[in-house]
Amino acid sequence: MDQSFHYLSMVNYALFQKKVLNKLMEIGLTPGQPKVLDYLSIHDGSIQKDIAGGCHIDPATLTGILERMEEKGLVERRVIKGNRRSSYVYLTNDGRENSKKVADVFREIETEVFKGIHKEEIERFMNIFYQIFCNLSNTEGQE
Repeated sequence: MDQSFHYLSMVNYALFQKKVLNKLMEIGLTPGQPKVLDYLSIHDGSIQKDIAGGCHIDPATLTGILERMEEKGLVERRVIKGNRRSSYVYLTNDGRENSKKVADVFREIETEVFKGIHKEEIERFMNIFYQIFCNLSNTEGQE
């Protein structure tokens, strides 16, 4: 098996996503929706631009995700103080319930991911993983 960083990153992401979606299929969530619910559970009442940035989703893609979530009754958009240019996205009661299920699934899979790895090693890995994120974020869009 190829143990290069790019290969393992792609495969681990695909496996993680597959596990998440398989576990959340019973409540009808589709790709993109779990991370939006997760983001809104911390940042309820965000504007779409902030959600897109926080979830690393293209704004046009997020529009479709939010429309489907609104149809399912998971989120609602509100215009505040008459500013029609920016709507704020809030979780509904069903959205809050589902965001808790998403959090439970994330915790369950993370426990599985780190099975047999000592706490100190997990902390070290997460620090390095975060540094990789910072390195990639600082170079995003630069060539």
